[in-house]
Amino acid sequence: MTGARSLHRDLCPELLDGTAAAQQVAQQVARQAAPQGMADELPTADDVAFCFYGRLFRGEEEVLATTPYLDAGDICEGLDSELLAAWWHRAAVVDDRVVPPDEEVLGRAPRWAQRAVLALSRSRFFAPVGERVLIGDLKQVSAYLTDPSLRRSVQHAVSDAITADTRVVVGHSLGSVVVYEALCAHPEWPVHSLVTLGSPLGLRHLVFPRLAADPPGVWPGGVSAWTNITDRGDVVAVEEDLRPLFGPRLRQVRIDNGVRAHDLGRYLSAAATGAAILAGFGG
Repeated sequence: MTGARSLHRDLCPELLDGTAAAQQVAQQVARQAAPQGMADELPTADDVAFCFYGRLFRGEEEVLATTPYLDAGDICEGLDSELLAAWWHRAAVVDDRVVPPDEEVLGRAPRWAQRAVLALSRSRFFAPVGERVLIGDLKQVSAYLTDPSLRRSVQHAVSDAITADTRVVVGHSLGSVVVYEALCAHPEWPVHSLVTLGSPLGLRHLVFPRLAADPPGVWPGGVSAWTNITDRGDVVAVEEDLRPLFGPRLRQVRIDNGVRAHDLGRYLSAAATGAAILAGFGG
């Protein structure tokens, strides 16, 4: 079972690689030790902490399983199907191997869901992760947005991870939704930089109106800088540019993660991500 310590072990090196790459790029471009606003010293592993709340999404009978057994029959009408449709539409736009969905049958689960999962499983984006992970990720987003008790538990886990020394918060995928809501609810936190990666926050009719923020789209808490980083081929980040919804203060950056468009490790090791983290780390 993955936990905060194993996430730190596996992903902290990627994050540190990203900050090192950002510093190297800055030195080459600016011909100086560090540009204004960027930390003079790179963060170390001791400066990084990970928050893990994945076990909250599993029932007692599933908690020991590496990946819960899920198939297209577990996709329900409503938000499940609507999210799957959004991913299918996006995948068809960015990947010519994906057959576009037939508008006539959208929302007719479970046969439509089976067709959607089959189409997505052939895409460059989802083929490497497999059907169970695809459906599991979708069910987590849906559960978080529709289950108030689960949402509270996840938010408590994030609150417990924030300390008086926390200056930068990074949220990936559903985690970007979680940390956005947490920062909106806690403007007193010392966090002044938010970095979101592969975020579904821009889904106007599915995620955005369900945000626990008043109103949705409000600037997150006391942060002074927000950078949103996406890969064009990242199907989860259906609407990659968040500025129309969250305002021009947000800095929008596009990167290329290759075939692993949504992979957290690829996002963390990118120089653009490292630069955003370093800017907050040095603030």
